[in-house]
Amino acid sequence: MNAFADRALIRVEAGDGGAGAVSFRREKYVPKGGPDGGDGGKGGSVLLLVDPNKRTLLDFQAEKMFRANKGGQGSGQTSTGKDGKDLVIRVPPGTSVRDAESGELLADLVEPGLLWIAAQGGKGGRGNERFKSPTNQAPRRADPGIPGEKKTLALELKLVADAGLVGFPNAGKSTLLAAVSSARPKIADYPFTTLRPVLGVVSLGDERVFVLEDIPGLIEGASLGKGLGHEFLRHVERTRILVFVIDVQSEDPASDLATLEHELREWSPELLEKPRLVVLSKADLLPPGEAEERARGLGALAISAATGHGLAAFKDRIGSTLDAERRTEAT
Repeated sequence: MNAFADRALIRVEAGDGGAGAVSFRREKYVPKGGPDGGDGGKGGSVLLLVDPNKRTLLDFQAEKMFRANKGGQGSGQTSTGKDGKDLVIRVPPGTSVRDAESGELLADLVEPGLLWIAAQGGKGGRGNERFKSPTNQAPRRADPGIPGEKKTLALELKLVADAGLVGFPNAGKSTLLAAVSSARPKIADYPFTTLRPVLGVVSLGDERVFVLEDIPGLIEGASLGKGLGHEFLRHVERTRILVFVIDVQSEDPASDLATLEHELREWSPELLEKPRLVVLSKADLLPPGEAEERARGLGALAISAATGHGLAAFKDRIGSTLDAERRTEAT
């Protein structure tokens, strides 16, 4: 499997406009035959297209320069030069685009099918036929084409998911994702098993699905750049629902939840305004009923990815929350 790539630096250069032509037709009694130089064609633009089949920015690790075609030069008989062909670059949903020099946010590309002009092609120059006047019937002037835009762009991918699993390393997020979807994240008994976000599609039946994201484990101080949390916290920003996953065997689940909330708040207070679900994982490791008792104290749901306990309720809760969110957005 290819490595996850969520940042890239690329150069985009739109095509220059073609030059206008200086040309004269040969016609009796008309000075120099009369001007008939055509305009130059416009240069091709560089466009970014949001493609839902793209998941990473890996393609941009190898190819970093993108040039659109120049416009053709005008010619006689007022013929306009051929327009340069646009260059379309496909990017995954959730790609933000910044000017690499100023850091200014230029675009936030989320909606599949969205087409955004990254670099505008230059206009073609005017041919000498455009400059004809009663006092200048034989102009020898034509405009050069206008240069196309040229930019260096910083791309950053923030994965788009319906729900994101947030928790400490080894809280059981990867195992949960594997249990409810076809995703197969790496699972092992050591810290930071997940080194990159993983997406899985979860079926709710009746052709209804949602996208669940396993976000690498947070540690205390993640918002300050400790561990892997700072690198991936930004991926939480585009999830509709936050799912806090806490190991049911923790000595103090309430304290764990408070720490997770603190790190998210330090990164972006708006994150805690999202709908949420708290789950206590690994319920099978406690005596029957004890996991549910701990869960009730947090208003949480006790689940076990190993036995399937609580997974149906887990999926139903996320599904109903998403339905409510969509109804709210539609009003």
